[in-house]
Amino acid sequence: MQFPESWLRTFVNPDLSTDELSHRLTMAGLEVEETEPVAPPFSGIVVAHIVDVEKHPDADKLRVCRVDDGSGQPLQIVCGAPNAAAGLKVPLARLGAVLPGGMKIGKAKMRGVESFGMLCSARELGLSQDHAGLLELDAGATVGQSLREALDLDDTLFTLKLTPNRADCLSILGVAREVAALTGAPLALPEAAPAAVEIDDRLPVDVQAPDLCGRFGGRVIRGVNARARTPDWMVARLERAGQRSVSALVDISNYLMLELGRPTHVFDLQRIQGGLTVRWAKQGEKLELLNGQTVELAPDVGIIAAGEIVESMAGIMGGEATAVTLDTTDIYVEAAFWWPDAIMGKARRYKFSSEASHRFERGVDFQNVVRDLERITSLILQVCGGKAGPIDDQVINLPERKPVQMRLQRCHRVLGVPVEQAEVERIFDSLDLSWECRDGIFSVVPPSYRFDIEIEEDLIEEVARIYGFERLPDEPPRARARMRVDAENLRGPHALRHAMAAMDYQEVVNFSFVQEDWEREYAGNADPIRLLNPIASQLAVMRSSLIAGLVDNIRHNANRKQPRVRVFELGRVFYRDASVRNGELAVAGVAQPQRLAGAAWGPALEEQWGVPTRQVDFYDVKKDVETLLGGRAAHLRCESAEHPALHPGRSARLVLEGRAVGWIGELHPRLIQQADLAHAPVVFEVDVQAIETQLMPHPRELSRQPVVVRDLAFWVGANVLYQDLLNTLTQTIESDATLGIIQDIRLFDVWRDPAQAAGGGDKSMALRFWLQDDQVTLDDARVEQCMNRLLQALVDAHGARQRA
Repeated sequence: MQFPESWLRTFVNPDLSTDELSHRLTMAGLEVEETEPVAPPFSGIVVAHIVDVEKHPDADKLRVCRVDDGSGQPLQIVCGAPNAAAGLKVPLARLGAVLPGGMKIGKAKMRGVESFGMLCSARELGLSQDHAGLLELDAGATVGQSLREALDLDDTLFTLKLTPNRADCLSILGVAREVAALTGAPLALPEAAPAAVEIDDRLPVDVQAPDLCGRFGGRVIRGVNARARTPDWMVARLERAGQRSVSALVDISNYLMLELGRPTHVFDLQRIQGGLTVRWAKQGEKLELLNGQTVELAPDVGIIAAGEIVESMAGIMGGEATAVTLDTTDIYVEAAFWWPDAIMGKARRYKFSSEASHRFERGVDFQNVVRDLERITSLILQVCGGKAGPIDDQVINLPERKPVQMRLQRCHRVLGVPVEQAEVERIFDSLDLSWECRDGIFSVVPPSYRFDIEIEEDLIEEVARIYGFERLPDEPPRARARMRVDAENLRGPHALRHAMAAMDYQEVVNFSFVQEDWEREYAGNADPIRLLNPIASQLAVMRSSLIAGLVDNIRHNANRKQPRVRVFELGRVFYRDASVRNGELAVAGVAQPQRLAGAAWGPALEEQWGVPTRQVDFYDVKKDVETLLGGRAAHLRCESAEHPALHPGRSARLVLEGRAVGWIGELHPRLIQQADLAHAPVVFEVDVQAIETQLMPHPRELSRQPVVVRDLAFWVGANVLYQDLLNTLTQTIESDATLGIIQDIRLFDVWRDPAQAAGGGDKSMALRFWLQDDQVTLDDARVEQCMNRLLQALVDAHGARQRA
């Protein structure tokens, strides 16, 4: 918010310099982001009156002016401005004057005619970029008066950076209240005496939506002169507050909004047929706004209508149909209280913003509607003339001001300062808060313009602001130092990211908001968590899987001719789970676990001459997952299962230590076709909580005895899985201490008779065993005994037959 300091000081004028006032406001929570002078430094420039103008004898575009600068002796000035004319009052830089930038004015001769000064444009004085002609001053300006004094150019512009909760400070009055509370200086409110009612005209208004409009006031004013000139003082204040002067009626409405924080709307009474109706819009209704934009209204948008014609978006922007023009003579002035929830976000939905919606969606004073109507009426009658009718004030549904309690002891504990009760009472009085205190508990009723006071902490903040943050002790909290050491076997997110990067994966960060069809096709989620206000129409639901985002990354890179992509993401997913209770990073009924997902596409290795090109496959990515798990990879199992996003015959559920932790597999052919990819990406997704722990190394003495290697080949049924065989061998070894010499088992061959493959005949499998004893060298008898014991276990459990 921007405003001139001089305007603020008409409300409250503390004995503080500009810098001191800026500091006090900033320390009270109203951050003064910037202060800058209204005009750059210059000197020797006064108000002058052009007495006479003659054409230059030797130049078509120059004029010779006789100028009265108040010194009693007319000056001869040569000027090239096209608007130089007798009777104008303009800025004059006398001899010796210094302009912005340091240029000094001296006597000059222009085409043979002497000039004793310089008549100035606004651009030459640094007041604006207008250099089309001389800066025309008010006809009532005093000749010879310093221009800085005449235009109040020693003023300072304040720019406040307000927090969203302080809507009460979006006006000069609101900031003045703060200054008065901080300094104790008296607050002077602008005059708002009731206007004389000279006509009895009324405009009927029917408020049909109490959840939209809580209070509606207005009055008819006839016989106004819309072509009247806006007073210079008002134009100056508007421009210094960042508002462009438009016309008298529009300027007065904008002025009241900046002065009192009350957005109002002025209707052209002649363009209203019948009365006004305040209601919610009907589906399909359209409105042409004052900014020229035509919008199609939704049923949750409030409107003011005349009959079936929509006149304006309630609390947001007026419509072109009833806008005032320079030919307007009769007007209807409206001031209302619109519920913040009814206005919030509506302007952004239609991709524009307005000063009115910015205030109404944060909360506007609902008690002083009549006072503000009287103030704007007074300004209109003063500037444009006319006759005012009576005020119609309908109170429909106002907010309930519930008392907020603050415990004095709690205030002391939070602030760390024992603020006396009398001091707290003084602070609340200075803020115009109605309060009662019993047994050290304050009960405060927030005023109608403070929508930010709802809980005890809000009142403590008010005490701290006015008491002074600088007076609070700057002492660190005292507590026993307790060193917390993370468990050595715990890997945090950064360690997992480093592990993935070490395997040639690149990290990506995708939106948690995804397309609804992604959830259906990639996660099989028919009931995703929907967003109430999505940032884009295609980002309407929360993701329950990371796979879709990685596939989209691959598609994006493939479209840009990248031959090989390996990406991963570590992030949260969101899905409904009735077992989830309120807790850290969770809300009731919604689970938010962290997942780690990776995707590989293209050649398994970078292209090189020494290795033939081969597309990445299931086992490449499976090896990456095992590398990620480290020592726990021995407990990883891949169980054949189907996933909506994966190839039905080339996917598996990842089971770690008996617990399902994720998925791995090739992307489903249907999704490959949708993404227009030449090859199938291989993806995986695992639960971070399940893999964030790692096995700690356990040192043991290395055996000096030689290792014995034995192979065992056998026939088993075609449907027997290798994992089942391995489970049988592992259980047998664990149950028999004599088999503890077996160090490792690996499958190295699988063979089927091509003639019997279609009929589902037996398959041959060959396993290699490594045997070693820590103490003695193994002899053949002991080795054969172990191998026979393992073969018998396979025979008993799976009907295996040893190959000859």
